[in-house]
Amino acid sequence: MTSDKTVVHVMRHGEVHNPEKILYGRLPDYHLSDRGRAQAQAVADWLAARDITYVVASPLERAQETAAPIAARHGLAIETDHELIESSNIFEGQRVSPGDGALRDPRNWWHLRNPRTPSWGEPYKQIAARMTRAVERAAVSAAGHEAVCVSHQLPVETLRRAMTDKPLHHFPTRRMCNLASVTSFYFHDDVCVGWGYAELAGQ
Repeated sequence: MTSDKTVVHVMRHGEVHNPEKILYGRLPDYHLSDRGRAQAQAVADWLAARDITYVVASPLERAQETAAPIAARHGLAIETDHELIESSNIFEGQRVSPGDGALRDPRNWWHLRNPRTPSWGEPYKQIAARMTRAVERAAVSAAGHEAVCVSHQLPVETLRRAMTDKPLHHFPTRRMCNLASVTSFYFHDDVCVGWGYAELAGQ
């Protein structure tokens, strides 16, 4: 990377318009709601005074739309990194609220057999590896300055756990990654020397 001090802000996208309340995962055409657009703008306003020189997002629409006002405030183009994409999940396109939809069908319970991998989707180790690579690329691109990466809840949570030497498996209800939140990693001499978490758009 670089011997300069570099900050990489990893942001979760804003709220999505999802009246069907399904697990949309990597499905196309899921866009920010009005509230989500307001959240993205609020974060862009907060970051306006920061030394942002690089903005990159997952290819999914909601991430690109979240990155747009941040890039615009700094006169930057939005780069796309496919390794920032949402994790894959066997239940994509289905309702998965507790006691609802796919989880009520005993035929699907086999997919829940191993929460440590997890057995229902992309392995946590694979998510951590690709997210770490994406952050390292962003740090190189913004060497000596600051970058913003827009991704998704599970990838961001898994990245934070990997970067802080925490177990990758976890309960979804214990994630520290609310809508439009920002998890920042501070690099010096190619080493992550600290991190922080902020909910700049409120909840």
